[in-house]
Amino acid sequence: MAEEEKGFVIKDKRTFSSETGEPRPEGPEEATEEEAGPKQAPPSESESAAEEQAQFPEVNFSTFVFSLSSSAILHFGEIPDPTSGKKKKNLPMAKQTIDILGMLEEKTKGNLTDDESDFLKNILYDLRMRYVRETT
Repeated sequence: MAEEEKGFVIKDKRTFSSETGEPRPEGPEEATEEEAGPKQAPPSESESAAEEQAQFPEVNFSTFVFSLSSSAILHFGEIPDPTSGKKKKNLPMAKQTIDILGMLEEKTKGNLTDDESDFLKNILYDLRMRYVRETT
């Protein structure tokens, strides 16, 4: 069976000629509305940056630890699962997350600021106490 060759088309959409640097008289080729979809004004740089910041907080050690602790709280069934909207206990997963935080505490000893170290210790204490309450 012979393979069909699928070609491709290159469309130069630059407004300036690459040889001379002069503006092209014909301008860039425009995609048809069918190809491009509905036209929307592109967001400004400040709008894009604001949207991006609103979606994702700054990633640092404290937000990472907080994210892991939130995961453990989810597994304790204290907050609803964002995908299903239902609260569900999964104690083995909660324990695994607590163990990960404990490993993180051990591996980062001496490399954290006092605030980061205290934050991690407090989070671990709280999660471990919750785990003990759930399993006894």
